[in-house]
Amino acid sequence: MRLLVAVLALGLLAAPSAHAAGPDPDAAPLAQRLQAIDTDPARNPHAAYERLQARQAVQALASAKRKQRPIALRIARIRVETAEIASATEARRAELQRLETERGELLVEASRRDAERARAEAERIRIEAQIQAEETARLREAIAAEARSREEAEGLLDTVAGSEAEKLRQAREREVELARREAELMGTATPPKPKPVPKPRPKPKAKPKPPVR
Repeated sequence: MRLLVAVLALGLLAAPSAHAAGPDPDAAPLAQRLQAIDTDPARNPHAAYERLQARQAVQALASAKRKQRPIALRIARIRVETAEIASATEARRAELQRLETERGELLVEASRRDAERARAEAERIRIEAQIQAEETARLREAIAAEARSREEAEGLLDTVAGSEAEKLRQAREREVELARREAELMGTATPPKPKPVPKPRPKPKAKPKPPVR
């Protein structure tokens, strides 16, 4: 797992940058957030797939054209947030499993205690178990909330992708319609006919004078 993370990190560093003059002001903070996951020993072993998607989205943002940057930025932010939530959720699940295992071991140890010594020790263990149960409940609530946030983020991503696909479809339809009209105009247009030169009107004939009587 750590080897995969290292390879992905090297791929991110070796990816060509669309801004040779310096780090991308939008992609750099997102890459730093992913790096924070990599350097966190609790989150590093988890959410490899979500982190890979986030890195790909950050790379796409760094190489996106000007018109594509707004949607690429939104997708990259959502992917990075999803990776953060997923890694934190899985880390908490691992911690929850450890606490439950430890609690079970404490209860088993309590059952082995001597009857006279067990009362004081069992009370201590009961208090620790209660504290751990409260922590477990809190972690479960946090996991549920983070799962809902993750679903909302994925839903937003689907909505954004659908909206952009619809815009692209409409734009292509307009291009097809314009091309059709242009083809019709090029096929039916004829040079304008010259206007006829108006003929001069004939002069009216002079009326004959009446005879003199």
